[in-house]
Amino acid sequence: MFKNALSSIDGVSVFPIFSLIVFFVFFTALGFWVFKADKKYVKYMENLPFDKEK
Repeated sequence: MFKNALSSIDGVSVFPIFSLIVFFVFFTALGFWVFKADKKYVKYMENLPFDKEK
């Protein structure tokens, strides 16, 4: 059923390539942010669930 539905769409082969590019760019940017993030901010966010004042 899905094979027939997907084969009738023009240019359907672009979607897996586009998805792979979005996946790669997102996780590359996320990895870059993790290594470049301010350590004080990370420490603040790390202890936020345990903060009793807020």
